[in-house]
Amino acid sequence: MRQGRSRFGEAGRAIRQSRDSIADIWGERTGFHGEDQWPARVDEALIEEPERWVQSACVLCSNGCALDIGVKDGRIVGVRGREVDRVNRGRLGPKGLHGWRANNSPDRLTRPLIRSGTGFREASWDEAMGLIVSRSQELIRDYTGSSIGFYTTGQLMLEEYYTLSVIGKAGIGTPHMDGNTRLCTATAAAALKETFGSDGQPGSYSDIDTTDCILHVGHNIAETDTVLWMKVLDRRRGPNPPKLIAIDTRETPTAKEADIHLSPKPGTNVPVLNGLLNLIIEGGGVDRAFVEAHTIGFDKLKETVSKYTPERVEELSGVPAERLREAGRMLTEAKSLVSTVLQGVYQSMQATAAAVQVNNINLIRGFIGKQGCGLLQMNGQPTAQNTRECGADGDLPAFRNWDNPEHIKELAELWNVEMDKIPHWAPPTHALEIFNYAEKGSIRMLWIQATNPAVSLPDLGRVRSILKNPNLFVVVQDMFPTETTELADVVLPAAGWGEKTGTFTNVDRTVHITHKAVEPPGEAKSDLDIFLDYARRMDFRDKDGRPLIKWHDPESTFEAWKACTRGRPCDYTGLSYAKLTGGSGIPWPCNEQQTEGTKRLYEDHHFPTEPEYCESFGHDLVTGGVVTPTEYKALNPSGKALLKAAEYHAPHEEPDDAYPFWLSTGRLVYHFHTRTKTGRSEELHNAAPDAFIEMNVADVLGNGLREGDWVSVSSRRGKVEARIRIGDIEPGRVFIPFHYGYWDDPERMRAANELTLFEWDAVSKQPHFKYAAVSISKIDEPQTDQPDTAPTIASEVVDRLKHMADAAMKVVKPEHRHVREYLGLLEGSERALADALEKVAEAHAREPDIRNECHLLAHWSRKELDELRSLIERYGEEREAETDRLGSALKPQQKATGFGLVRDLHDCWLLANESHVSLVILAQAASGLRDEQMKGLIKRIDEQNHRQRTWLMTRIKRASPQALTVPS
Repeated sequence: MRQGRSRFGEAGRAIRQSRDSIADIWGERTGFHGEDQWPARVDEALIEEPERWVQSACVLCSNGCALDIGVKDGRIVGVRGREVDRVNRGRLGPKGLHGWRANNSPDRLTRPLIRSGTGFREASWDEAMGLIVSRSQELIRDYTGSSIGFYTTGQLMLEEYYTLSVIGKAGIGTPHMDGNTRLCTATAAAALKETFGSDGQPGSYSDIDTTDCILHVGHNIAETDTVLWMKVLDRRRGPNPPKLIAIDTRETPTAKEADIHLSPKPGTNVPVLNGLLNLIIEGGGVDRAFVEAHTIGFDKLKETVSKYTPERVEELSGVPAERLREAGRMLTEAKSLVSTVLQGVYQSMQATAAAVQVNNINLIRGFIGKQGCGLLQMNGQPTAQNTRECGADGDLPAFRNWDNPEHIKELAELWNVEMDKIPHWAPPTHALEIFNYAEKGSIRMLWIQATNPAVSLPDLGRVRSILKNPNLFVVVQDMFPTETTELADVVLPAAGWGEKTGTFTNVDRTVHITHKAVEPPGEAKSDLDIFLDYARRMDFRDKDGRPLIKWHDPESTFEAWKACTRGRPCDYTGLSYAKLTGGSGIPWPCNEQQTEGTKRLYEDHHFPTEPEYCESFGHDLVTGGVVTPTEYKALNPSGKALLKAAEYHAPHEEPDDAYPFWLSTGRLVYHFHTRTKTGRSEELHNAAPDAFIEMNVADVLGNGLREGDWVSVSSRRGKVEARIRIGDIEPGRVFIPFHYGYWDDPERMRAANELTLFEWDAVSKQPHFKYAAVSISKIDEPQTDQPDTAPTIASEVVDRLKHMADAAMKVVKPEHRHVREYLGLLEGSERALADALEKVAEAHAREPDIRNECHLLAHWSRKELDELRSLIERYGEEREAETDRLGSALKPQQKATGFGLVRDLHDCWLLANESHVSLVILAQAASGLRDEQMKGLIKRIDEQNHRQRTWLMTRIKRASPQALTVPS
């Protein structure tokens, strides 16, 4: 990393600050009750008196607090909250008041860097972008756009995400695009889609103003969303204070404030929530009229949760039965309810299933679309909502459904490209799968923006080895040197917050504008300008030959985005830069009907679940299997919310004799993500300078330890070393903050994600950071070295490996596409099916329909074999022994009896399905290859195959009752 330079931003003690937010995190109380009656309190921190103020909003948590940037002599000198804004009424938390200092850090990236034999060398933008473009063009030519992946962030502006999304989907045509929002907010989107048919928070921050009860599930709001917690505290200190329930594995500041704290074992959110639902139903808390008129699935939900009695929940989760009953009574008796959910659910076992049960609590109580009745599936990052809205997480822009051809057509017409250019043949590739493909060599270029996966992803040893892969071309775009930039081939210096103009959207859908206050340092460019430059150099065109990207600056990009949202749930068409400037942020949808925005969704209790409009057809909450369009239409939700039930399944890794402790990771109030920004603010760094291991006092003493001792924590994946801190945590559990990596040279292993599991939720694909089994041992002092990522060490090794790989590629035969293997499988299964059908026709010749139809079906297979020759000639063929073995194993018995006929037809049906599976896989490949001839041929063959399978199953059903019940 960087040695011998201060990393901290602008030095100097504040000349004026509203409070010491490091010591007094939430400030003074201003109790209140009444919608939009929260008193103003303007927080500020300045090191010099500004010459001017520039409107913006904070980007260091998902709350989206409006602020003004103070500027003097072309640099940022402070911030103050915006009193006029609906979100924060002038308040700011510690990160908002101090995080800006990182902008002035002396170790900012200021020029492009290209890896050389001795690490990195500075380069011009022309050289760096020329290298990226040439590699992109080469890969698209040789391997299609599917060889390129993008891993983005929750830190860019809406305009940048939308441009990136169009480049990926309509320019390159890759399905491999996701963001680090997959680590923090993917389950929020998934849960909303499963229940309401679309992303978009139903509730509003304003609902806290009047609610009778607040339920925080896995949401340590006091530390993750400090200003929103200020509002909760002010309600709790004002008239008619709301009751508060917290569900959290640790006794956090949020849990200490709560009237009831439920502390389940890691991975057991589903039984706890099922138990609460059961108590509400048994206690008479269901709004029957609302449930019958506006939901479907209640009977199945009731049946499922009835098995989760308080006693069974205690057995599964450790939550005392009586404590669960108290929470159940509070939820049953509440006159209104605001529920919030965050990482304690999203990053744990059965994440989406658990988050959906929170939706179910509000729905069965009828607490949705009403004042004081909010549901907030919280985000983890400030612009995460825009990653999802714009499709930079792999979804389709403006909450369109990738499984709905009409939605693909809408985008194709908007961007003026062919429908098949837009990847939609399968669900988008999620973050860990992108890295998995890179590990296997299938993704050969990975472009990372404003995130640090070499610290934030799970199982870091594996992640580092992936990024060091000599066949993977890595581009990293960031403000600062990080553990990830050290493993890149090209590093692009990016402008940050305050150095560019754009918009972004917070949790409750409030859109803010941030205006450029200062110039970025050196040659750093905004992410939007980098993407626009890449699109120009790649010469992306629409089908009329015009440039694909038709906008040129932030405001014109915003106007293009507005057109994309027209008529969709996140309708921005009533917003403009002028409208967002000067006053408060405005919540979408904002259009001709809702000219001043929309405070809360679903006030008419109509939900966007119609098949032709919804964003998703949903999933099996346990397996993650996709609900097909036909299955979804059969449900006929027609504007009703879906109550989806889920049974409990235990975590995939639990403590044992070798690893006896539960590990959970999480955030601290003073830091964000991997401290790339907050670690460069001296105030925030000093408040929390290093990682620690939090344990229960009984575990500390029982293991012969004391507070401050060095310990080594090991899992099946790696180890870390840090000092012990005694905390309010249950015995048998360990907590480690995930922020700390290696860019500031701790000279030991300390990143929490050295220990975590490389696995994900079945539906949202969000990683499981909240549970792993670990062991702990005392050490006198650190015994490990930090990972080798410095340019003078690992980078030279990586560089040599890459040069060796490039040289080798010149003399070895290029890899072949695996299409030919599946063409061989299909050819083999079709040949086996034709042979089997002909034998069955002769064996059962006394049954005319069998003889005639089996000969006809065999003829179809022979004809299909002839048609396959053109594809085999183009892509080659590689026969495997599987189909030969299958044909032998399924060789018809050819016994002219009733039972013999059923068995023979059964075997033929299995062979036909073997062909069908190959056809499905080849159809997906044809879409990825954009091979229209192949798509058409495979479609025709599959239609015939469907007819074969249908007739065989029809005849099996007809013959089997007699054959199996009466001997012959």
